[in-house]
Amino acid sequence: MIVSTPDLDAATGHVAEMYDGDLRSDGFVFGHTRAMAINPEAHAAFETLVRTIVPSIGLRNYELATLGAARAIGSDHCLLAHGRKSLRAGLLDEEELARLAREGADAGLDETDMAVVAYAEKVSTDAATMTDADTQRLRDLGFTDRQIVDITLAAAVRNYFSRALLALAVPVDDVPGLNPALVAALLAPAQAARGDVSGG
Repeated sequence: MIVSTPDLDAATGHVAEMYDGDLRSDGFVFGHTRAMAINPEAHAAFETLVRTIVPSIGLRNYELATLGAARAIGSDHCLLAHGRKSLRAGLLDEEELARLAREGADAGLDETDMAVVAYAEKVSTDAATMTDADTQRLRDLGFTDRQIVDITLAAAVRNYFSRALLALAVPVDDVPGLNPALVAALLAPAQAARGDVSGG
């Protein structure tokens, strides 16, 4: 990453809040936090947008859409970060998370979960071909109009954030609290997309 990020010691306002959050939880500032701190107003707007999405669909559906989108994009940053968030919140166990990372919408969770993941994957890879049939599947499973829109926004906002990190070549930091086998599973989609068969 060649862009210069704000210094830790000189951070103020929202940048200081971003840095302090990482320091309190993990003892260091993640590369993706430093990159987004270059435009703290955009980061604050991103957080505000997320807060408007989650209430209607719940944290589980938000994280499933996020993981589905991150997997489809091949975002190491977001698969690791949101994999850990899902574990800590008790939304998925390690086995479910590993299957989701490796198999996506074929991971064998319940029908509603898999529909959200499949929808987020398609938003992230082939949105131009989507039709009413894609949203109808969510409607048939009981999602309201607002929830369908917010699942769409959850996937789209992950595309925004993940693709920005990828485009800036932000280094991927180790995320504490994940066992090595799970890390390997979470990183597999991006490695496959890059043609990296070494697993390193």
